[in-house]
Amino acid sequence: MQQIINFLIRYKLFLLYIFLLFISLLFTIQTHSYHQSKYLNSANYFSGGIYNITNNLTSYFNLREENNTLIEENRRLRHQLYNSKDISNSTYPTDSSSTFTVVQAKVVKNSFSNQRNYITINKGSSDSIQQDMGVITNKGILGIVENTSNRFATVQSILNENSSINAKIKNSNHFGSLEWDSKDYNTVQLVDIPRLVSLTIGDTIVTGAMSSIFPENIPIGTIKKFDLDVSKSFYFIDVALFNDMTNIKNVYIVKNKKREEIIELQEETIADDQ
Repeated sequence: MQQIINFLIRYKLFLLYIFLLFISLLFTIQTHSYHQSKYLNSANYFSGGIYNITNNLTSYFNLREENNTLIEENRRLRHQLYNSKDISNSTYPTDSSSTFTVVQAKVVKNSFSNQRNYITINKGSSDSIQQDMGVITNKGILGIVENTSNRFATVQSILNENSSINAKIKNSNHFGSLEWDSKDYNTVQLVDIPRLVSLTIGDTIVTGAMSSIFPENIPIGTIKKFDLDVSKSFYFIDVALFNDMTNIKNVYIVKNKKREEIIELQEETIADDQ
């Protein structure tokens, strides 16, 4: 307390000057409209700057929540898209009438430099994830679920020499098998396209209707180059992937709820022919 008193005594003239200056400024602002407007403009500019900084900081710390909201919205729209025969139809399919379900997940491990690459995601059997479900990103297909635990699942990447996925040329609907020759993680191969098909560099490759795992027309990539296998009369096509396989974070697992019925019918048909 004594130090405060000593401070006031030591700087009493300066403090008196500051006090009188404040009073004079207050009277000047109140009695002159020009000074009053300048004061208000300065105050608004200062407070506006503070509010802007606060808003930017709040927005930054809310980015994760906003990102999760967008991911969930994307999942919902994909569910609608994959279950709508008419894309222009604005009605939302119900779970009872839908063919495909979509679950969002995140990648916890990704390999792309081996001959048999796998991806680990943070959803498993407790999230209704099962073997042979398709996995995609917002850019295209990624692979097929191979094994699951309670909280995680491994996905056989399309960058796997054992991978074989039905795919087609978008503008002609000619289909073949999508494989990988293990040479380039940005490029896969489309085989079994007959020589009578007209091909153009840049044509889009999408999933075919023959797959019971992926919905039709999921993007894959574009034709990078193609060669004709004269002995077999089929093209060997290099497809540049839409996905950057070295940078995968958010994925969507797609389940065809009618797949078991399709597989059972196919197996029954084969058994009847034997």
